[in-house]
Amino acid sequence: MPVYVQNPDPRSLVERPADDLLAPATRMGAVELLVRDLEAMISFYSDGMTLEVLEQVGDTAVLGRAGRPIVRMRRMAELPPKKPGQAGLFHTAVLYDDEPSLAAAVASVAQHAPSAFTGSSDHLYSQAFYFDDPEGNGVEMYADRPRETWATEAHGLLKVATNPLDPNAFLRTHLAQPIAGPPPATLGHVHLQVGDIGVARDFYVDALGFEVRSDVGSALFIAAGGYHHHIAVNTWGTAGAGARAAALGLGQVNIDLPTDDDVAALQQRLADHRVDVRHDGAVLRFDDPWGTLIQVGVDAR
Repeated sequence: MPVYVQNPDPRSLVERPADDLLAPATRMGAVELLVRDLEAMISFYSDGMTLEVLEQVGDTAVLGRAGRPIVRMRRMAELPPKKPGQAGLFHTAVLYDDEPSLAAAVASVAQHAPSAFTGSSDHLYSQAFYFDDPEGNGVEMYADRPRETWATEAHGLLKVATNPLDPNAFLRTHLAQPIAGPPPATLGHVHLQVGDIGVARDFYVDALGFEVRSDVGSALFIAAGGYHHHIAVNTWGTAGAGARAAALGLGQVNIDLPTDDDVAALQQRLADHRVDVRHDGAVLRFDDPWGTLIQVGVDAR
């Protein structure tokens, strides 16, 4: 895992008016994956990661927890794999309610797909375990530490690290704490690979309205409402990447806003930044600079 050293762009440190920002209650909606082997993918996310199959019709499936979608899958077997160096998904990050819930889910994946594990890190504000699903899509499984314990740097950005996290010690400690039922989970954040951090900042921060929470030069962590990050972008192996070619992997990213007024405000802000948008009366759709489809609607819960 990369070592995170803050290297903030001066724009990251400027306080912005509320009208320029997404609503504090913004949260991430389901990530769509375009897949080749739908059955193998369902098995990994359900039998392994303990998500529930909320819906399965033909070549599509939705998995999540407590009725809330986390991953949507569409079988697109004719598509080629994503090429190295292409912009797209770095990982989908599933947030578990607490350390015992995270431990139970990590142990389940380890039993179901032991070779999927790629690493673990203590990020100060969270503890995270990393896996690759059967088609090579990155997955993070994590639990947050209490928000009041998150530390900030002298310049005001959130302190972040990639400290070692011993998976065996973590499991020994937290599997001893029983949980009732399947581990509770939501979609915590989405981490994307892009071609240029400055271009990503212009789009996701200035136009879309996220705030910078950590800035390490080759990666930017952005959020609404003071969270550590709802979206991260990096150029680790993708610097200079252009528009994405059609491929397996990331289909679209969903963002849920609290109200119709919040969606309307975002639509106006995007228009002011000359971002081409489509609104069908229910959801707002637009593409990021690398052709990733972003869909924004009102949170139904």
